[in-house]
Amino acid sequence: MIARLIAHVDLDAFYASVEIRDDPRLAGRPVVVGGNSPRSVVAAASYEARRYGVHSAMPMVRARKLCPELVVIPPRIGHYAAVSERFFAILGEYSPLVEGLSLDEAFLDLAGTERLLGPPEAAITRLRQQVKDELSLACSAGIAGVKFVAKIASDLAKPDGQLFVPAERVLAVLHPLPVGRLWGVGKKREQDLLSHGLRTIGDIARTDPPTLSRWLGAEAARHLHELANGIDERGVVPDREAKSMGAEETFEHDLSDLEVIGLYLLEQAERVAARLRRAGLVTSGVTLKYKLADFTLVTRQTTIAPTSDGRALHAAAVALLQRHRPPRPIRLVGLSAHKLGPPPPVDLLGAPSAARTDRLNAALDAIRQKHGHAALKRAGLLALDRAHDATDRPAGYETPDKPRRPTS
Repeated sequence: MIARLIAHVDLDAFYASVEIRDDPRLAGRPVVVGGNSPRSVVAAASYEARRYGVHSAMPMVRARKLCPELVVIPPRIGHYAAVSERFFAILGEYSPLVEGLSLDEAFLDLAGTERLLGPPEAAITRLRQQVKDELSLACSAGIAGVKFVAKIASDLAKPDGQLFVPAERVLAVLHPLPVGRLWGVGKKREQDLLSHGLRTIGDIARTDPPTLSRWLGAEAARHLHELANGIDERGVVPDREAKSMGAEETFEHDLSDLEVIGLYLLEQAERVAARLRRAGLVTSGVTLKYKLADFTLVTRQTTIAPTSDGRALHAAAVALLQRHRPPRPIRLVGLSAHKLGPPPPVDLLGAPSAARTDRLNAALDAIRQKHGHAALKRAGLLALDRAHDATDRPAGYETPDKPRRPTS
C-alpha cells in the first residue's frame, strides 16, 4: 500500500471545449472564450488556437494579431458552472476526498481506494473515460505521491492523457523542467531566478540553501528548494475541511446597476450553497467583495443563522451590497461563505418552513445530480442566461440555425 497517492484531474481547455462540444461546427477552428472589449483577455483557448501562440490571460488584441481568423465566443459562466457540477460529481465517485481548485480541476486523494477501485492508474483511466462518455469532454490527469508533482504530471500529459510518477521517478521528471513550473514562481520570481543562472528545477535543487537564501530570502529559498527536491507535505484538503467557500465574476464591462449585480450574486449564492450541501456543511458568515474599476478591493462581512440555503446567502449578500453601495462602477463581484460547520441538531419542534426548505434543496440537488445543474434554476437567473446566450455570437461568426431566445 502507498501511504499517500494523489491525482490531479484537469479538463482540457475547459471553456473552449464546452463551446466546441455544444457547436460541433467549431471543431478544428481556433476558438477562444473571452470578451471583445479593448481590455478583454483570453479566458480559454482551444488547442488549435494555441498553435498560433494564443493562450489564456493573453490580451484579446494580441490574440487577434497572432491569429486573424480567431473565433471569439462570449463566456457563459453559468453554463460552465453547470458542467463543472457534474464533473465534480464524477470525481466524488472515485474518492471521498476531493479538493477543487477551480471549475475544471481538482486533486483527489487515492490512498486506500485500491480495494474498491483497483490500481490507481486503472481507476483514473476509467474516470477519464466516464468524463468523456457523460460530458463529451477530455481531461488529463497526473498521479504522484507528491501533490504538486501530480499537478505537473497532468500538465505534461495534456491533452487527453495521464501520467503516473512513482516516487523513484520524481526527481527525474522534475529536474529538467524550467523554473517557472514550480508553485510560487511567477514572472517576476522567474526573472529573478534566471538572473542568478537558475534555469531548471534541477538548478535550484543543486544550489545550497544558504546561497539561495542570500538571493531570494530565507522563506522563498526554503520553499523552492524543498519543491525542487520533490518535498511537499501538503495533502488533499476537501471542501469539508475548507475554511471558506466562494465564487466570483469579473465583468467584461464595469457595472453600476445594483439589480444586475444582485443577479450575479444570486448565481454565486446558488453555487456556494450547493457546495456546502455536498460537503454536509452550513455557514453562519457571508462575505461580499467587489472590485472598483481602479482595482480597489472592498470586502464586507455579516453573520447569519446557520444555513446552506442559496436564498439566505443571497439575501445576506444583497443586504451588504445595499448598505455598502459601490461609489463607482465595479469590475468584479464575489460572494463567499465562512464560519463553516456541521448542521445544528434537528429541532423537531422547529419552524416547519425550515424543514420544507431543506427538503426542497435536497430534491433540487438530486435532480441536478442526475440531469445537470442547468436542469433547474431560479427564475431570476433567466436574465443572466439571456446575457450569456450562446446564440449571441460576435459579428462575423456563423450563427447556428436555431431560434433566438426571446428577450422579453
